[in-house]
Amino acid sequence: MTAPHTRVALMGATGSIGSQTLEVLRREPDSFDLVAVSGGRRIHELSEVVNEFAVQHVGVVDEEDRTRLAALVDANVQIVVGEQGLRELSTGPEVVVNAVMGFAGLPVTLATLEAGARLALANKESLIAAAPVVASARRTPEAKILPVDSEHCAIYQCLVGSSELGHPDVTRLLLTASGGPFRGWSRDRLGSVTKSDALAHPTWTMGPKITIDSSTLMNKGLEVLEASALFGIEVDRIDVVVHPQSIVHSMVEYVDGSVLAQLSRPDMRLPIAYCLGAPERLAHHWGQLDFGTALTLEFEPPDRDAFPALDLAYVAARRGGAAPAWLSAANEVCVEAFLDDRIAWRDIVPLVTRTMDEYVDDPLDSLDAVVANDAQARRITHGNLPS
Repeated sequence: MTAPHTRVALMGATGSIGSQTLEVLRREPDSFDLVAVSGGRRIHELSEVVNEFAVQHVGVVDEEDRTRLAALVDANVQIVVGEQGLRELSTGPEVVVNAVMGFAGLPVTLATLEAGARLALANKESLIAAAPVVASARRTPEAKILPVDSEHCAIYQCLVGSSELGHPDVTRLLLTASGGPFRGWSRDRLGSVTKSDALAHPTWTMGPKITIDSSTLMNKGLEVLEASALFGIEVDRIDVVVHPQSIVHSMVEYVDGSVLAQLSRPDMRLPIAYCLGAPERLAHHWGQLDFGTALTLEFEPPDRDAFPALDLAYVAARRGGAAPAWLSAANEVCVEAFLDDRIAWRDIVPLVTRTMDEYVDDPLDSLDAVVANDAQARRITHGNLPS
């Protein structure tokens, strides 16, 4: 008897993680059915995905996009709109891949967990901004988060067999960072960074937002927050280590001194495939290493003076409540402003810091509070941008 296909929804199908998820699904036509997708403004690309995979349920941003997409796909395709549409698409499949960019991915995260499904999470901002609310939804029977980020997926694999959430047998988590395009640059040299410099990541091919976050090390700071929320480990037991080869994707140190690590060549299809197939592994060898050739692995501490975003994230984590939501929102606004040539690269972190200086403690005990804090942080940050 043939095993039933696992039904998959892919939210954010036209982005970098979305396109690589599609590559994995193309390799596994007998294991997965892509039953729902959503996309941003790339309607033509979204229509190609719908037609290739015969997807019957699609989410778009607004009514104009619905009209444009309807002209490019079969008349039987059901098209839903906006946040409510994303929620609807996230409640039926067994696995939902959340590759929506930024805070907009929060409805997908909550709807998937509240439906008791598996969430393959590539949207760190929604977990960071709404950690207490997500924690409540996570308690739904059968709900499960598998992290797609290479670092968190590595830690997840290294923790398999560890004890309950909180992991008292773990001394610390070690998140590795490539160092981004500016590893080794002094603070003075960083003052002349250009957009093309910041978008030239040395080891990973990613979307522009996460690439800029990697260049400031804000991405690593956000990953510290995400790891704490995912694994129930306080941030003071989470360290960042620069590892320019991007072979060791992260490590876990146990109380007996043992360190477990997950190694592979940098290829996002590997953690995506792991999250789709778990507990089984899909046999495609993405990221496979050749130990028959010389391999050098280097590790060094991050330059916290040149890259203050990292410590800013630790401060937000220690304050708790809505502070991580403010950090994530302010950073999204500043990165967008940089990509739009409204501010310089060197202005990103100072502007985020200005917003954080105005934060007043808030326990963040409801979804409404998350939305309100996100909006307030964005409003303040926009007000601090040059006119």
